[in-house]
Amino acid sequence: MSDNVLSQEEIEALLRGEPVKNEESATSSSNIEDQLSEMEKDALGEVGNISFGSSATALSSLLGQKVEITTPQITVVDRSMLETEFVHPYVAVEVEYTEGLNGTNLLVIKQSDAAIIADLMLGGDGQSPGEELNEIHLSAVQEAMNQMMGSAATSMSAVFDKKVDISPPSIDLMDMQTDEGVERIPEDDLLIKISFELKVGSLIDSNIMQLFPLQFGKSLVASLMDSGSNEEAAVTMEAPARPSSQQTEQNSSPQQQSAPLYEQPAHAEQQQQSHLYEQQPMQQQLPPRQQQPQVQVQQAQFANFETPSLNQGEVNNLNMLLDIPLQLTVELGRTKRSVKEILELSSGSIIELDKLAGEPVDILVNNRHIARGEVVVIDENFGVRITDILSQTERLNNLR
Repeated sequence: MSDNVLSQEEIEALLRGEPVKNEESATSSSNIEDQLSEMEKDALGEVGNISFGSSATALSSLLGQKVEITTPQITVVDRSMLETEFVHPYVAVEVEYTEGLNGTNLLVIKQSDAAIIADLMLGGDGQSPGEELNEIHLSAVQEAMNQMMGSAATSMSAVFDKKVDISPPSIDLMDMQTDEGVERIPEDDLLIKISFELKVGSLIDSNIMQLFPLQFGKSLVASLMDSGSNEEAAVTMEAPARPSSQQTEQNSSPQQQSAPLYEQPAHAEQQQQSHLYEQQPMQQQLPPRQQQPQVQVQQAQFANFETPSLNQGEVNNLNMLLDIPLQLTVELGRTKRSVKEILELSSGSIIELDKLAGEPVDILVNNRHIARGEVVVIDENFGVRITDILSQTERLNNLR
């Protein structure tokens, strides 16, 4: 603002209910943004895309609505300026990482959007939710956020190549205008705000935000870089060492040079190694490679598949399908009961299924039977080991 005259951008900001920033605040904001490099922003955005992509699937299953969480925007904000960043009443969900990462994460959503989520969680249609959130509504939102952050932690475990676990989330109302719930906000001066576009069917078209300390964000990027370097080092360690071309020329006879290295017989290779040890007496001599026992090797027989030729456009269209989430279900067994028998069920009742003890369980993708497997225990969680994949004929019969 200059000479008490508003510019067009300032007028549009006032109409949107946003505060007008002067040149001094703009300069200060520019200095704050310099705290995070473009590489760090891209890394945090990628982590957010992966973790909240799975969170959208979990929330969609809970609400029975199509949920989209996309387009992360990463900014660095000053804690003292949060009043201008959060101008509406919000619901704040605090999550603490208990394993794999060390820090806290504050999930912030508008109170009006939280009311719609609570109404859907409680069996409503989300069309006319109440304006105020009571304890039951907050508990419903807390459960939804718990499922989201749990799914996000699972995805982050794959990203950082280590187990990431969280504590049960704590929820509270937050209103910066009345200083309500501000104790949930991290005490650090500089905070990272990641804003995602949130769409829930035709009911919500808003934003959901993450808020965590700047140093915690930088530690996330450092952990991501370390995991990437460890994978690269592992690949390097597994790669077989090749002798230099100079050593090969010095230690190989003309007859050996005329034939490829992999066609040399075992005794010629041993002679070459012994000759190499004589030429390099100062280096550590390794014991000669033991001759492996002879094994019978047969060519594998594979079924013939007719792969149609695809042009580049068709390949790109096919690749777009790879990110579609599918629901994987493991079914222990089924049974049929009458309405009377269902009404007579009580705590402690036993229901006999149509599967025998030790019989393989069914694996379904989007309620379609595709495989069978056996139940296993991984750490403290149940898992399933695939033992049999249904043939194409069996899968087609299941569709009838």
